[in-house]
Amino acid sequence: MKLRFLGGTGTVTGSRYLLSDEKHRVLVDCGMYQGVKTLRRRNWAKFPVDPSTIDAVVLTHAHIDHSGYLPALVKNGFKGKVYCTKATHELCKVLLPDAGFLQEEDAKYAFRKKFSKHEKPEPLFTEKDAWEALKHFESLHYHEAFEPVKGFQVTFTPAGHILGSSCVHVHHQGADRTVVFSGDVGRQNDIIMRPPEPLQKADVLICESTYGDRAHGETDPEAELAEIITRTAGRGGIVLLPAFAVGRAQMLLYVIHKIMGDGKIPKLPVFLNSPMAIKATEIFCKHHKEHKLNAAQCELMDEKTEFVRTVEESIELDAVRYPCVIISASGMASGGRVLHHLKTLLPNPRNSVVFAGFQAPGTRGDALVNGAESVKIHGEYWPVKAEIHNLDSLSAHGDYNEILAWLGQSSLKPEKVYVTHGELVASDVMRKRIRDKFGWDVEVPELFEEVEV
Repeated sequence: MKLRFLGGTGTVTGSRYLLSDEKHRVLVDCGMYQGVKTLRRRNWAKFPVDPSTIDAVVLTHAHIDHSGYLPALVKNGFKGKVYCTKATHELCKVLLPDAGFLQEEDAKYAFRKKFSKHEKPEPLFTEKDAWEALKHFESLHYHEAFEPVKGFQVTFTPAGHILGSSCVHVHHQGADRTVVFSGDVGRQNDIIMRPPEPLQKADVLICESTYGDRAHGETDPEAELAEIITRTAGRGGIVLLPAFAVGRAQMLLYVIHKIMGDGKIPKLPVFLNSPMAIKATEIFCKHHKEHKLNAAQCELMDEKTEFVRTVEESIELDAVRYPCVIISASGMASGGRVLHHLKTLLPNPRNSVVFAGFQAPGTRGDALVNGAESVKIHGEYWPVKAEIHNLDSLSAHGDYNEILAWLGQSSLKPEKVYVTHGELVASDVMRKRIRDKFGWDVEVPELFEEVEV
């Protein structure tokens, strides 16, 4: 059996891993590249293998950097099935069409404003392409074994990152080998998600390393957020929280309503301006048995939030000048409605912009948290006068301490570990930490490298 790294190496985006034997090819994750332009260009390159030769795709979770290339894969010839957990399937029904719609809108906007180098900008895929891709999906429960192709037995176990996220266990019956893909590993004490389930067996482990070179802050995220919101409201400003529509948006809603209910911040309007995040919140509440919040807590979060659904309502919200909290996608400010809010709010020092988690290099979020004096949005530069914060203690990724603790929770003894899904330094530091703690054979693979497993 062979494993080829088609993405997710040297970067935290574009996760794609190809498992193959003499007869079959199974792709684990099919993510889009995000971040710097050199990475985004890879989305437009010819896929490294002919999509029509891939027999099946298995997803660790729904985030676009793990699932977002699927519509393009189908568009370019993939005809097999896409397997994932039940909640991942529901979330992909929201995320993928929305991604297609946003691509179409961005292409139209670029054409209208003439800031693209192309005479007629085209989307990578359309909303229609996304719905076509969703016809290929088949969902399963955690711990339910299935065969995506003959000889490959696969199971999902909870990874604790977002709703539906999983570690993918692939057992090749002919070789009697088990390869485990960690996907994105959640926190040991997340505010809303349960911790990742310990791994029991892996001959080969592919492990993420987003926070491989750093630990999350020791500060209390609720207290820190309460202080920012109170201070900003006190000077008449607006707090904008760019957030991933799936996972972070729901966590932020819960925390904000909790600290407001506890009297730690003034009573302010809370807006969720992202049709995708609104739908994801509904799915989150529906699957309340998979996370820490009960039905009553979910209902309270739903009742006390003002959902901004239409474009017209979003434009009206941009005109608001009274203290309030706005949560809007995307989490790294790489697209979506949050860009229009940033254009309005960044030039005013009364306002605050709060990021909640990892910002990939090259994204606007990364530029802002690293002190950029201006950022380019829709072809124009906008001055940064607002306060910028990054609460990495609200991240959905376990840091290196948490991942090491998770790996040590069972008698796991893989023959080989490949560290992926991290920036180059983070992955290499994680490699050393795993080697030093467990004595395992650990390596950081290169893009397109193929290894025997």
